[in-house]
Amino acid sequence: MRIVISNDDGYRAAGIVALAEAMRELADEIIVVAPERDRSAASSSLTVRDPLRVFTADNGYLYVNGTPSDCVHLALTGLLDYEPDMVISGINAGANLGDDVIYSGTVAAAMEGRFLGYPAVAVSINSMNAEHYATAARVAQRLVNRIQNRSLPADSILNVNVPDVPWERLAGWEVTRLGNRHKSEKVIQGCDPRGEPIYWVGPAGAEQDSGPGTDFHAINNNRVSITPLQIDLTRYEHLESLARWIQE
Repeated sequence: MRIVISNDDGYRAAGIVALAEAMRELADEIIVVAPERDRSAASSSLTVRDPLRVFTADNGYLYVNGTPSDCVHLALTGLLDYEPDMVISGINAGANLGDDVIYSGTVAAAMEGRFLGYPAVAVSINSMNAEHYATAARVAQRLVNRIQNRSLPADSILNVNVPDVPWERLAGWEVTRLGNRHKSEKVIQGCDPRGEPIYWVGPAGAEQDSGPGTDFHAINNNRVSITPLQIDLTRYEHLESLARWIQE
């Protein structure tokens, strides 16, 4: 088995190291292609007006002056001389729950893998200062073993969120839907050293739809959340009503 690994926290992040080591136990070959720096919230952006450069770190990881999607795109369309079996993105520092998936570079890297025809999984841990990457890495191992024997649907990826607890404290695994948050907090305004106004994007909104069955609820109860995300964004149930609306 051959696995492409990426993330949005950068090639030096603790999470990608833990994931790569876990995948080495399963795969004949892994290749790590990750951003040169933290590109969190890059979503699915591709760099199309500037050249991309690929460098090799001391540990053999490849790092790119681009986004998570750039990294996976490069790996699958130019860097490899073989067909990989899947793409895994993570382990992200901080959960990607509910509305987060719209902005997440971690999820976007997996989406890019799926766009290009490969099974893909995004893995995140529910802490910005995680202590138990080993738990999330073990979850990833279990899922990859399962995917080997039973493939994912061709139009979806798995978005996996893992509590930051020791393995023995996990309360179980749960297939979930995306919850959602209240709207984001307001931007934070300040001034630069020259007195010019600057703005920081405000924090994400608090949980809103976070009841049983949601990814928020699973994580809040120390359960691994596994959410299937579809690539096709068409809202099929609204096609007929929208067509009538246009006709009117």
